[in-house]
Amino acid sequence: MTKSATTHSSMPAASDIDSDTADLNGYSGRQAATVVGISYRQLDYWARTDLIRPSLTDAAGSGSRRRYSYRDLLELRMVKTLLDAGIRLESVREVFGYLRSHVEGDITSAHIVISGQSVVLADGDQLVDVVRAGQGVLNVLSLAGVKNDVDAQLVPLHRDDRAAAAV
Repeated sequence: MTKSATTHSSMPAASDIDSDTADLNGYSGRQAATVVGISYRQLDYWARTDLIRPSLTDAAGSGSRRRYSYRDLLELRMVKTLLDAGIRLESVREVFGYLRSHVEGDITSAHIVISGQSVVLADGDQLVDVVRAGQGVLNVLSLAGVKNDVDAQLVPLHRDDRAAAAV
């Protein structure tokens, strides 16, 4: 067995992680940094500059320890993903500010599109440029009902054709 196979087999599967229990205990700063894939120094900077602060226990002076929730880990990973996609840190701050104030529920379930330095939120039937203060950029046209509409119109047409053929 290879080393990577041994390492992966000893790790719990994602479905085995009880996020409710983990949220009660939380994750240390070092654990959070490792899980998210950033340095502890980066994590510390993001917390000190209010990008993402730990929701369980914040630092309260020298020697105190931060505790991050599972949701914090998801948000931290979102930040890293946006940065890895080439979005500037200032823009990431704007994106998170917008998402926190406009997305109900879990912001990690938001659907965003990244194009260059633009970050667009798919919000219902609209696309909103979250870097440009929520400016709407396009309307999304759902085509899901097109087939059903055409099929519904074909049913009477076929019925009429069968009736005409019977005559």
